Amino acid sequence: MVKKNLLLVAIVIVLAIVPLFLQKGAEFSGADAQAETAITQIDKEYEPWFSSIWEPPSGEIESLLFALQAAAGAGFAGYFFGLMRGRFKKDQSAN
Repeated sequence: MVKKNLLLVAIVIVLAIVPLFLQKGAEFSGADAQAETAITQIDKEYEPWFSSIWEPPSGEIESLLFALQAAAGAGFAGYFFGLMRGRFKKDQSAN
């Protein structure tokens, strides 16, 4: 079990790091920026329907908020699946 977990962690690390070396000098922008660029290339007169209520003061703050949102979602998912697994094991041992 420990070997399996270590192998999975190693695979995740490799998948996260390898693209940085394969695409040296590439800009890893978000999907929003790429979509905006594509839309303005297609239609030069495009104007967004609405604007953000609050704009983060910097890209770092925006990244931090995104990371916190992802961590909260992962925490919730982990808790939920752990709870369900515990209930399943409890039901299996009761039978």
